[in-house]
Amino acid sequence: MTEHPDLARLQHRLAAFAAARNWQPYHTPKNLASALSVEASELVEIFQWLTPEESARVMDDPGTAHRVTDEVADVLAYLLQFCEALGIDPLTALAAKIDRNEHRFPLPGAGQEQPDA
Repeated sequence: MTEHPDLARLQHRLAAFAAARNWQPYHTPKNLASALSVEASELVEIFQWLTPEESARVMDDPGTAHRVTDEVADVLAYLLQFCEALGIDPLTALAAKIDRNEHRFPLPGAGQEQPDA
């Protein structure tokens, strides 16, 4: 079984990588949010003209799979650096958001209105 890296350790590695290159002055929340948007757009670009069926099979082609994996890594790297810059714990933020969504969007038949489609 493959052991997954610890989130805090990855954030530390990203910070050390940036510090070794003196990039900290450029890693402002604004710049990191912009870079995150650019990397997310690069991920979208891979799927831009694919049919739903083609997009579901994108990982079948090794070259495309490598591009998707790299862009996912770039998006995650910038998101983790953004969170670090603002003191956000991304896992705590995600857990809280899921909690809010479970309350906002209860299971069908749970006695509450469903959102309009």
